[in-house]
Amino acid sequence: MPKVNRGHEYALYPDAEQKVFFAKSFGCVRFIWNKMLEAKTTHYQKHKTALKITPAAFKKEFPFLKEVDSLALANTQLNLETAYKKFFKKEARFPKFKSKKSDKNSYTTNNQGGTIAVVETDKGTFIKLPKVGLIKIKLHRELPTDSVIKSATIKQSKSGKYFCTILFEKEIAASAGVSISPDRVLGLDYSSGHFYIDSDGNIADYPQYYRQKEKQLRRAQQKLSRRKKGSNNRNKARIKMARLHEKIANQRKDFLHKLSRKITNSYDAVVVENLNLRGLAGSLKLGKSTNDNGFGMFRIFLKYKLEDQGKQLIVIDKFYPSSKTCSECGYINKGLTLKDRMWVCPSCGTIHNRDFNAAVNIKKEGLRILNLAA
Repeated sequence: MPKVNRGHEYALYPDAEQKVFFAKSFGCVRFIWNKMLEAKTTHYQKHKTALKITPAAFKKEFPFLKEVDSLALANTQLNLETAYKKFFKKEARFPKFKSKKSDKNSYTTNNQGGTIAVVETDKGTFIKLPKVGLIKIKLHRELPTDSVIKSATIKQSKSGKYFCTILFEKEIAASAGVSISPDRVLGLDYSSGHFYIDSDGNIADYPQYYRQKEKQLRRAQQKLSRRKKGSNNRNKARIKMARLHEKIANQRKDFLHKLSRKITNSYDAVVVENLNLRGLAGSLKLGKSTNDNGFGMFRIFLKYKLEDQGKQLIVIDKFYPSSKTCSECGYINKGLTLKDRMWVCPSCGTIHNRDFNAAVNIKKEGLRILNLAA
């Protein structure tokens, strides 16, 4: 059976000493990133060649780097090398220097011979991490019994909470061996207002959590802007603002996880369009709805949940005319505009709901790719 990497995120409850260690680790990871980026940039400007450098080159000059997990620094080096490669392949922008104020507080360490492990004691459940020891963890979801822990990423949210994402390797069912029935294939047409409409006629109706909290966010932002920079009251206002954003993000993830699980358990394959969601998010009219509903995250959830059960997510070309094609006779209405929510096929006279018709066509294209008859 094929093996894949999966990750579960858990809440951490470090004591005061462990919080100090995490703060040092976050700072050192950020520091070594900036130092290595500076050295590589300066070297390239002078010699026009890539500089190979490791965190060990800075430990003599900056001995405080020895106080943290060396694997955290090594992973930072790997992340920087990946960022460089993506830039030269024109897949991303040039790496930026990290800021204590705006960048995330996190670091990743690897499991080497059991250095990362979940431990059950009389006092509760703990996770063992290198150079930290046992840390209280809320294991709300058990790791698969046949899984192997690969690494752990510790992060601190903007509101001050601590989390640990455990990356593990597990076996999944082979998708080639799963028999797919045409009746158990679902087509999804993205909708900014409804999240999606599927080929069975169901409408998701995403609750729009961000819009629900807009008034609270506006008031919290106003209070934050009026507080004096560097004051304790400003920090309290910042934490309140961060907690609101975390609440929205958690509600969104909960909705998307439950919905993707429901679809995964009900269908053998799901078909979606390869939409440019980043482009939609930049739209004046659709930007807020696109950023709020998290359809891109939903597709990621769907993909790995389907794969775990040996099922498939089919992504069709974004230029496929799903909305303009009559799902009954195949006529392509080239004059259809975004304003046309209902239209009548000039060829067969069928009255179409634009989104439902698109979902049916998306399913048909998915069946064609799967070589299945509708």
